[in-house]
Amino acid sequence: MKSILKPLVALLSLGFAAPYVSLAQTEQNSDPWQGFNRAMFTFNDAVDRWTLKPLAKTYKFVMPDPLEVGVSNIFNNVLEVPNALNGVLQGDFKGAAHDTGRLLVNSTIGIGGLLDVAQYMNLPADDPEDFGQTLAVWGVGQGPYLVLPLLGPSTLRDGFGKPVDFYTNPTAYIEHVPTENTVRALSLLDTRAGLLELEKNITGDRYVFVRDVYLQRRDYLINNGDVADEFGTEDFSEEEFDGEF
Repeated sequence: MKSILKPLVALLSLGFAAPYVSLAQTEQNSDPWQGFNRAMFTFNDAVDRWTLKPLAKTYKFVMPDPLEVGVSNIFNNVLEVPNALNGVLQGDFKGAAHDTGRLLVNSTIGIGGLLDVAQYMNLPADDPEDFGQTLAVWGVGQGPYLVLPLLGPSTLRDGFGKPVDFYTNPTAYIEHVPTENTVRALSLLDTRAGLLELEKNITGDRYVFVRDVYLQRRDYLINNGDVADEFGTEDFSEEEFDGEF
C-alpha cells in the first residue's frame, strides 16, 4: 500500500515553503517568465495537437452521450474528496459538508457516482477546490504565471499545490498498475474532451488568451465568485467559465 505519509510530507514541506512563495509574488508583472512559458506552451500545444486532441475527438465520437456523462460524473464524484479536504483546510466547513454530502449520496444511491443524484437533493455541484486555493486562503502570494511541461497553465503557488492535489486524489492509491493507468488515461481523455467546445472561443494570441482566462478563473475560484469583470461591470458567472484550460 502506498504510504499515507507522502501527502503529509508534501503538506508540511509546502507549509515551510509558503513564506518564500509569498516573497516571489510579482503584482506588477504576473508573467515575468514569458520566454520560458511560451516555449513550454508551444511544446504542450504540439503534444496536445498530435496526441490528446485527436484521441479526445475519437473518445467523444465513440462514447454514447449518456455514458460520457456518466464517466464525467464518476470522476467528479471522486474529486469531492479533495474538495471536502480543502474546504476543511480553508475553514469553509459548510462547503466541506456540502461536498461530503454529495460524495456520500452519489457514491451510494448514485451507483459510485455514475448518476448525479445529489443535485436533485438540494446538493448541486459546487466549484472545485484544490490546494492552490487553500494556499491562497492561507495568505500565500500567487507568484509569477508558470506553464508546466505537459501539465499546462499554473502559477508558482498552484505549482507548489499540485503534489498535494495528486496525493489527495483517491485514484493515486489504486495499487493495480494497469487499472491505475487506465483510470488516469480515461480521466485525461474525459477532461480534454470537455474542452473541445470551449477552445473554439480562443481568439488572437493563443498563449495570451489561455493565460488571461486561467488567471481570471483562478481569481474567481479563490474569491468564490466575488470578482469584478475587468471588461465590464458584471461579475463572472459559472456558465462563462465551466472548465479550465
